[in-house]
Amino acid sequence: MDYKNSYLKIALLKDNLGRVIKGKPEIIELAVTALLARGHLLIEDVPGVGKTTLAHGLAKCINCTFHRIQFTSDLLPSDVIGVTIFNQAARTFEFRPGPIFANVVLADEINRATPKTQSALLEAMSDRQVSVDKSTYKLPRPFMLLATQNPLEYSGTFPLPESQLDRFTMCIRMGYPDEAHEREIIQSTSELLMHNLTPVVSLEEVEEMQELAEKVVVEEDLVSYILAIANATRNHKGIKLGVSPRATTTLYRTAQALAIVSGRHYCIPDDIKRLSSPIFAHRIIPMEHGIEDFEGTQALMEDVINSITVPV
Repeated sequence: MDYKNSYLKIALLKDNLGRVIKGKPEIIELAVTALLARGHLLIEDVPGVGKTTLAHGLAKCINCTFHRIQFTSDLLPSDVIGVTIFNQAARTFEFRPGPIFANVVLADEINRATPKTQSALLEAMSDRQVSVDKSTYKLPRPFMLLATQNPLEYSGTFPLPESQLDRFTMCIRMGYPDEAHEREIIQSTSELLMHNLTPVVSLEEVEEMQELAEKVVVEEDLVSYILAIANATRNHKGIKLGVSPRATTTLYRTAQALAIVSGRHYCIPDDIKRLSSPIFAHRIIPMEHGIEDFEGTQALMEDVINSITVPV
């Protein structure tokens, strides 16, 4: 697949997803970009603004396997990754895969589960595999985890550990729709729209576009721009813990994917600037207690980005 055909396929994917996610083209584009970057997406917002719909809609637009896991406080790691059981007929132990074994997995309200269960996702997110009883099982390819979480001030939530946050490519917030689009949502039959949503991209095409994204040209001055932003987070007076090398690598790969989504075979400075906040903000730890929320870290990242000279 060449760049032109991939751009046409991506446009079709975004238009199809836009049928169920009204008035959020920026959010749709970021979700598709995370998919092409072989990444995972964390969607944080209040209940009822379309987080689950975005995840389910993206899966339906791709001809792939999809599983939804409802995270609760009593969910166990084996409920997610699977368990080994004894087969009486065969007189052997056999592995029964859990719902993590799918191309697209929705971890709904992920921060309602205990840290023990949340940690069960770490290996799956980073290595695309799970280990059970000294055996390792590969996950389907491509594999993408979309997780939704309610803001931390909501009752019954557990904060995600830093190691897991670092494995999410991006953290985005849906936000409320404007009045015109909310009117359209009220008057539309959303369940019927979701039911009628048909795949427009195959798994093979997704993998081809992911491979194509890895060939996108990124000039040295843009790599220096990424490193300058990362170093600024590590030296900012308002940030206790800056981003990791995994984060800079993620920004590099995701910028390549955004170029593909934009119909280009090369990155531009605006790709880096646009993605820095959604990729870095959830990874930093503020110095001042009380601004760990979405808006607080976003504001810190905007301050960091504005302090760096954009290469021309």
